[in-house]
Order: sequence, then structure tokens, then C-alpha cells
Amino acid sequence: MNKQGEIVSKRETAKRYILFIISLFFMGLGVALTKHGELGVSPISSVANVVSIKFTFLSFGTWIIVSNFVLIIGQMILLRRDFKPIQFLQIPLSFLFGYFTDFGLWLVREIPNDIYIARIMLVLAGVIVLGFGITLGVIADVILNSGEAIIKAIADVTGKNFGSVKIVFDVLWVMLSVVLSLLFFEGRLVGTREGTIISALLGGVVIKLFRPLLQKPLTKILEK
Repeated sequence: MNKQGEIVSKRETAKRYILFIISLFFMGLGVALTKHGELGVSPISSVANVVSIKFTFLSFGTWIIVSNFVLIIGQMILLRRDFKPIQFLQIPLSFLFGYFTDFGLWLVREIPNDIYIARIMLVLAGVIVLGFGITLGVIADVILNSGEAIIKAIADVTGKNFGSVKIVFDVLWVMLSVVLSLLFFEGRLVGTREGTIISALLGGVVIKLFRPLLQKPLTKILEK
């Protein structure tokens, strides 16, 4: 590759990472909207949500960072030598995602959530915004977030289909959040409710709707 080609490549890479950071902002805002709805959050954030309600000395965003660190350690254990150095970028990106989630909660704090229909609308809005953010991250195509990366690691090690592993992982992660809730809150279900189910069912649908609309125009911008 000549010098001009290297400059173009570096410029495109920089654009892709900027787009990924933007995607983290929208993902954090989407999680914040569902959290504000108080009906549960997306499956991958469900454990952090339950723990944050019980242990309030750390913010929800900080517990998401802790959760992501657990997932990163899980990848290292599963992949061992196949864990690539670039995957350590998940660490600073996890901090960004946690910060964006807390910032999102601050942004949406004044939105009314005192009636059930308002809470459902917040969950639906959160699913849409989260799906938009995930779509941007997929198009950026630089690094997987920790939730997707652990699923890919499991799929690579077991030889199973990524989609199938994701379904099983999401179910098990939600089950863990339910168990923690029952333990922490004297048999009550707290932090994982119908909003989590809605997020799980509609998340993929939203991404499928956004990706055809955004893939071509954003790819042109990235490759320009």
C-alpha cells in the first residue's frame, strides 16, 4: 500500500472508531430509557440492573462496567492465547458505555414514568434507541462490545452458531438476574420484568429495520 493509501486507511479507521463511540452513546441512552421505565432492561444489562438496585453505593453505569469486566475475563478464560490484544480495547469502551448510560439517566430523569403506559412507552423508546446504537456499532465494524464478544467467544470454542449461542446466553443471563433478585429482595422480582422480555423480543427486529436504511449511506461516509 502506498503512502496515500495508508492515509486513507487510517482516516477510515478513525471514522469507524468515532462511529463506534457514537453508537455507544445511543446504546447507553437506550439502556437509560428502559431503566427509567422501571420495567426491566435489556437482557445483557439485566444482572447489572438488579445489582445496582440492591447495592446503590455504585451507579447503574458503574455496575455495567463491572459486568463488562466479568465478561471480558470470561473471554480471556475461554479463548486463552486466541484472545487478541485489540480486544483489550473493550476496557476503555466499557468505561465509556457505563458513563454514557449514567449520562443518559441524567438526561431522561424528568420524563414522567408514574403511570404504566408511560413506562411501556419508555421501554419501547429505549429498545428503538438501543437498536439504533447497536446498528451503528455493527456498521462501524471495528470491535465487538463485551456482550457480543463473550457470545462470539463461546460460539468459537463450542463450534455452535452465534445466533443460537446468543439466545441461550441471553436466557441464562436473565435467569441469573431473576435468581439474584429473589435472593436480594426476599423472594420478590425486582429489576427484571416485562420490559426485559420486550427488549429481548423486539431488539433484533429493530436492528433489522435500521440496518438496510443506514448501511449504504454510512458506509459511503466511512469510505470517502
